[in-house]
Parts: sequence; C-alpha cells; structure tokens
Amino acid sequence: MNTLLSNLREILDDRGVITDPVEAEAYLEERRGRFHGKSQIIVRPRNAAEVQAVVKACTAQKTPLVPQGGNTGLCGGAVANADQIILSLERLKQIRAIDPTNNTMTVEAGCILAELQTTARDAGRFFPLSLAAEGSCQIGGNLATNAGGINVLRYGNARDQVLGLEAVMPSGELLSDLHGLRKNNTGYDLKQLLIGSEGTLGIITAATLKLYPYPDQSATALVALHDLPASIAFLERAQSGSGGTLCSFELMHRVGLDFAFKHVSGCSDPMTAPHEWYVLLSLQASGDAINVDTLLSAILENALEARDIHDAVIASSEQQAKSLWKLREGIVEGQRLEGASIKHDVSVPVSKVPEFIETAWATVAKRVPGIRPCPFGHVGDGNIHFNLSQPPDMDAEAFLSLWKEVNDLVHDHVAGLGGSFSAEHGIGMSKIDEMQRYKDPTGLKIMAAIKKALDPDDLFNPGKVIPPPDADAR
Repeated sequence: MNTLLSNLREILDDRGVITDPVEAEAYLEERRGRFHGKSQIIVRPRNAAEVQAVVKACTAQKTPLVPQGGNTGLCGGAVANADQIILSLERLKQIRAIDPTNNTMTVEAGCILAELQTTARDAGRFFPLSLAAEGSCQIGGNLATNAGGINVLRYGNARDQVLGLEAVMPSGELLSDLHGLRKNNTGYDLKQLLIGSEGTLGIITAATLKLYPYPDQSATALVALHDLPASIAFLERAQSGSGGTLCSFELMHRVGLDFAFKHVSGCSDPMTAPHEWYVLLSLQASGDAINVDTLLSAILENALEARDIHDAVIASSEQQAKSLWKLREGIVEGQRLEGASIKHDVSVPVSKVPEFIETAWATVAKRVPGIRPCPFGHVGDGNIHFNLSQPPDMDAEAFLSLWKEVNDLVHDHVAGLGGSFSAEHGIGMSKIDEMQRYKDPTGLKIMAAIKKALDPDDLFNPGKVIPPPDADAR
C-alpha cells in the first residue's frame, strides 16, 4: 500500500490524497449511520484524466476502488473497507457546456444537483431531477444509483434525463459518448448499462443531460383523501384532467405528518380538522396556452363531487407552496427525531398501492404490536417508502434487531404483488440478500457475467449490487 500511496501522490496534487483519519471521517460515515467505512486513503482527482491515472495505478496493485459522490446514499453503496480506496468525484465540478436550443447541458460528476437546477434556470431551462438531498448530492451519484425523486411521474428517473455519458472503465480506458442526441441507434446503449450500476462497472465522470422549457406556471394543493383506495381514483382524475401538467403526486399518512408537526420547526397543519390520508400534488406548465390554476380547481371540484376527497388547501403563492412541500419533506426528519425506524423503499404497480399498504400494515402490526407505520411517497409511480417507527413502549435496540425479519415480511408482500424491493435508493451492500432472494436467477447470472467481463478482478466497488458467487440460491 505504501508504494501505491506514493504513486497516487505523484498523480494528484496536494489536495488530492487524504490519509489523515480526522479529515477522512467525512467520507466514511453512511448517511443513516448504519455503515461506517474503514478506508485509510481517500483520493480526490480533478478531472477524468486523473481518474484514469488513479484507476490504472490501483488496478496495477489489485487494490479495490469505491467511487463516492456526495455520500448521501442510503444503502451503503459508497462505504469502503480498510483495504479499499475511496475515489471521491467531488472536485469534478465543471459545467462543460449548456445548449438551450438543443435543450442539453454537459456537466461533470461532482456537480451538486441543486446547482445544476439553478444553472438550467439561469438559461431559461428546467432540469427536473429533484429529491430531498439535492443540496448536497452529486449528479454522478444520482446517475450511478438511478435516483428517482418527486418528478418521476412526469419526467422519469435519472436515467431518463441522460443523453450521453463519460466514464472510466476498470481497464483505465475512457468511454466518451457525450453527444446530445435524442436519436442515436448505433448498437448497445452502454450509458444505460452504467447508470444504476453503482460504480461496479465504471466510474461516471460526466454526462449530457436533457433540459426542458422552464415551467413558469405552478399550482400546488394539499388534499385530504376520503380513504386510501381513493388515492388511485384521485390520481386517475388528476392525470386525465391536468392536460399532461401533473408532475408530482405524493401520498402521506397522518402518523408521518404528526411526526413533522411535533418535531420540525415551521411544520403546522393547514387544515382545520385531521384526516388519515393526504396527497400533495403539483401541476406545472410553460407558456400561457394552459392555466394550471384553472385545471387544479376543476380537478379538486370534480374530486369533491365524486367523494374522492374531503378537503383541500390550495397554495396561493410560491411561499405557501414551499410550506406545503415542507410538510412532505418534514416527515423524514420528524420520524428520525421520534425514535428508531425500519425503512423500506419499494414499488408496486400503481393499482396495487392500497392493497400493498393495507396488507403489509396488517402483517407488521401482528408481528410487532404497537408498531407505527409511516407510509409516504410517490404513489403516482408506485414508489412507497413504507417506514415503520418503534412502538412507544419498546426499546430502540430491540426494535432494530427485528430489521431483517420485518424486511422479509414487507418484501414478501411486495414480491407477491409483482413489485420491487428497491424503487429508487439502489442496492449497495444493504440489499444484497434481497437480490439473491427476489431477483430473477437468470437476470443475476447475466449481471454477474457482465461484471466479470468488464471487471474481471472485481476491483470496482466490490461487494455491492451483485451477490457473491457462493451466495445461497433462492
């Protein structure tokens, strides 16, 4: 390792290699605190050429590399062991090009997501990827995990925003295909192979992203549902009545909102009476051909007449809209402050969302009396964060000891409905067992063959995404 460290210091500048344990600490802790890395070396290249040089130096010594973006992941995908080196992309921050006419921008992997949103807006354009960690997550990590967020309903996941990609492969070669083309039918779409691979097949260094006309109209409402099944009827009504402008449709249960009201400053109930189920929805449009305020009012009026909903609060200003979104964002922080929780990031067909929530709720309540389910999420695309808070009279450690058992109960329901145990957070190391338990065996074999072909020595983010060869079959 000393020889490799000397080589890395020659490749990178004084700020490019971190070995001080105190300085390294920020790169070792996984966001939820479930995983803590032990890597003794963190490298911080400034450009793709330096990434290539680092990869070649490490592969020559058979030393594994763990790529890391903003370190905001939730599944341990960027955590490294003592014999592994963390490769941080945080210094690759250039916006290489922006083409408003072509509706594209080419950016490096270390760019902060929120800053890219601002850059697009300054050019009169809109970059739709939006999620809770956007103030600190980096676009390279977003693409490596195929991030989702609140606008998937209209715009799709992170992979749907990418026209071109640049990445360093395990061989040290640079795959460079940053063309901003919407039609490019020239064989295998390699960028889509790398997106969502969590750095196990290649290290993303830059991407050409899609932009859209900036939505200068927005309408937001918090709606109290008649019951859980009404969420699907209301979604269908909102989609058919919005003229293609519906971009967000977020389901929330009262338990989660109560956590936010209790623990998060600035969160308060905007309605006069409590309800069990809520939806936060937003419509957005560009130009004046459509008036989203009129569309939203008509949607709500029809839903009230059909008894899909009990009540609604319409934001009358951008600030009020932000206050309503703060309730949705406050659920996560409120649940954290309430105590221990077991979390799930799952997806099922949209039509099955109520059935999943009801059956999974009954199952976990039977196994853990007093458990407090706190389901919320992107019901418009079938993605539910089925989070579970500890019973008030149960010790946190005892509750968390049930994590694996409860996970299996919930994920069995998901699988039975044709769903996925990982909707938008990725696999990392925390869901390796689930990959073996639920993933199609033929699919796993193909994934393992691709990994072996591109990274025969298993040096790119080992132990993530793909179960080890000796793992037990289903």
